[in-house]
Amino acid sequence: QVQLVESGGGLVQPGGSLRLSCAASGFTFSSYAMNWYRQAPAKKRELVAQISGTGGSTNYADSVKGRFIISRDNAKNTVYLQMNTLKPGDTAVYYCQRAPAYWGQGTQVTVSS
Repeated sequence: QVQLVESGGGLVQPGGSLRLSCAASGFTFSSYAMNWYRQAPAKKRELVAQISGTGGSTNYADSVKGRFIISRDNAKNTVYLQMNTLKPGDTAVYYCQRAPAYWGQGTQVTVSS
């Protein structure tokens, strides 16, 4: 069965960086685009970044463009989200997702001084 397991969240000061990882199993990883979503308290879940199966195409939400980088290692069945210049507004639970409706358990990112 499809499994997605996120890691790498934590507490970071504004301006800092974190790298999230999502280890995937149960499917042919390179055949699927992968997505990172986030959900802040009392807000809707929003799409943060997408990457194609080969890694050759990426898309970002305007709010993170130029600060976050999505990447993948198909040999390791893992997708990453490098988050730089973090802001308090980036505080949320971050989820790895694969269509149509497979989600990881989420990892908390808190940006605070």
